[in-house]
Amino acid sequence: MTKSPRGLLAILFAFALVAAACGDDDGDGDSAATEETTATEETTEETTDGEEAAEEEEAADEEEPAAEEEPAADGTSSFITLDEECATYDGLQAPEGWRVNLITDIGKVDDGTFNQFAFEGMTAAVDCFGIAESSFIETQSEADYAANIATSLGSEPDTLITVGFLITSDTEEAANANPDVDFIGIDQFLVEYPANMKGVIFNEDESGYIAGVLAASLSETGVVGVVAGREDVPPVVKFVNGYTVGAQSVNPDIRVLSIYNESFTDIAKGASDAAQFIGEGADVIFGAGGQTGSGGIAAAAEAGVWAIGVDQDEYFTTFNSGATPGSEFLASSAVKRVDLVTFRLIADSIQEQFEGGALTGTAANDLITYAEAHDAQLPDGVTETVEAARVGLADGSITTGICGIDGLFLGEGSGCD
Repeated sequence: MTKSPRGLLAILFAFALVAAACGDDDGDGDSAATEETTATEETTEETTDGEEAAEEEEAADEEEPAAEEEPAADGTSSFITLDEECATYDGLQAPEGWRVNLITDIGKVDDGTFNQFAFEGMTAAVDCFGIAESSFIETQSEADYAANIATSLGSEPDTLITVGFLITSDTEEAANANPDVDFIGIDQFLVEYPANMKGVIFNEDESGYIAGVLAASLSETGVVGVVAGREDVPPVVKFVNGYTVGAQSVNPDIRVLSIYNESFTDIAKGASDAAQFIGEGADVIFGAGGQTGSGGIAAAAEAGVWAIGVDQDEYFTTFNSGATPGSEFLASSAVKRVDLVTFRLIADSIQEQFEGGALTGTAANDLITYAEAHDAQLPDGVTETVEAARVGLADGSITTGICGIDGLFLGEGSGCD
């Protein structure tokens, strides 16, 4: 396959007058940041029927408990667990020989980011629906996207999940060339999708807004920070700008420090960014840059500064279910239910109800939410303030004023203007 240039996606974004969310924390590179204030192919690892599959799935469950295993108990939105979701399918079983495969963005299936969340959704579906054959490939370089898709297609999957904004064009090309395979593209936006490709996109500005409300409600210094990923990935911009708007909704005078990074996997750089912000007075750090952001919040929490995770509940990943120092300072995580939507779309494929097009995760459909505080003791009234913001976003009484195409503010040259 020929990889389409990334510039084509930028053109599509610029001309698509929609307010849907786009991709997410993807890509890699040397860390180079800006600050403002307002594959090598990974060997396919099989999870087929037999002892090897069982051992791998048991090990994954033991090493990284999924966020959905422990529903929120402090008044957050309905947080449907994957076990609860499975029960709604009344014993649905996949046909004999049915296969689902997954290809990560740069990173691994246990990296604590949306790669892991998509993998957890797939493995839960494998268990729930009795899927005998499944595999995944962990991408190590952007140059490997097309080759990884080709390798995965070699095992003749019925459904293929690809994760990340930057793999969009390769997924589209593969979907057009393989009409009998259902493609699930996590964080992938197109103006028009192939009939066999579902692009899952999210309103990350809503997620960032919730995190900003929480940050401003916790801050005593009036300075908060966000360690972000690549500025050329629209969802990252949506996270940052949503965070700023949310914080300002609580405290119009708050100072929001933000930094973009070229790498989503540079934990040390994220920690350095957080230290810089703390030195400037920030007492809350939001990580919105994959493992780079996770490095920021881990360093902040260990230093006794409030931290907010992203994508999935980082209490279970970055903070190892409370075993990592500083877990008592993880106030919450801005959650995108990549796991739940992946699970549901696999079920659609099994039932031959799969349709191409876009599916947008929002606060209104509970695919944008936030995690409970776990070990953190939040000040009185903070949870209620955050929940009111989530409800307002869900019922439409609160809007972020941010364009869903590129994450820029409406009226300021965004793709929605």
